[in-house]
Amino acid sequence: MQPMTPPDPLPRVSVVIPTRDRPSLLRRAIQSVVDQRYPGEIECVAVFDQSEPEDVEVQLPERRSLRAIVNDRTPGLAGARNAGVLCSSGELVAFCDDDDEWLQGKLAAQVEIFQTNPQAAIVACGILIRYGDREVRRLPPAGSVVLEQLLRDRLMEINPCTILVRRGAMLGPIGLVDEDIPGGYCEDYEWLLRAATVTPIMIVSRPLVRINWHTASFFADRWRTIIQALVYLLDKHPELGRNPAGRARIEGQIAFAHAALGEGGAARQWAAHGLRANWRDPRCYAALAVSTGLISAERVVHLAHSIGRGV
Repeated sequence: MQPMTPPDPLPRVSVVIPTRDRPSLLRRAIQSVVDQRYPGEIECVAVFDQSEPEDVEVQLPERRSLRAIVNDRTPGLAGARNAGVLCSSGELVAFCDDDDEWLQGKLAAQVEIFQTNPQAAIVACGILIRYGDREVRRLPPAGSVVLEQLLRDRLMEINPCTILVRRGAMLGPIGLVDEDIPGGYCEDYEWLLRAATVTPIMIVSRPLVRINWHTASFFADRWRTIIQALVYLLDKHPELGRNPAGRARIEGQIAFAHAALGEGGAARQWAAHGLRANWRDPRCYAALAVSTGLISAERVVHLAHSIGRGV
């Protein structure tokens, strides 16, 4: 009788990479994943959304696999992520956008958190934001993040590309990504709000993912969709409306989108709502400035991105 092979002490990790017509960026993203110095298995799933699968020429080290599938669910980022999750097999699930990169050490550091905290269901890490020739370091709060913190602040440092989650939690109490959000905008934040009602989000306090912002980003200038998605978010999560800072932040973003569309009346109305909730919210003031022609929306977005922030 052949001796039994002992089980692998390290969990298998499935990494879902949605993509659409960006082959060179996709190749870079996949290579950054499969090159992780992690002794366990890594399964990489490239999900081609509204585009035909293509061969991706990458070097696959030992214990690495890659496959390409078509998004057979709702077109867009949310459906593509869910399609990848459902066809993958790892005990742990992660995401990487096709224009971003994992830095060395990400996976090993996050898996170590899982091994030393068996109750943990989600681990995130910090990011480096590259915009033009600038790179800004952004770290989430140390230790763990809970729902109240996410209601007050989006905590954009907890980017979807930093998430590592137990499959059982994602397919169980947290659930998949919401495919009904208009245009898929802020689907990552909506998922985090649901996740934080189930479990704290553990944090590796190091920047281990590079987020590349550029003018080809999918949501650049899609202001109407952004308005619809944020109104949807407020309706689905009434707890946001009960948190003054969170409500003002969302209403300020809606106001800014209206201002960017040249809809000054709606922009000022939403900004006024937001300032009644929190008079300090900078987005409301930015929306008022754009709505009165003091500055362009493009200029505000550029200035925010140059310091590693969004509007």
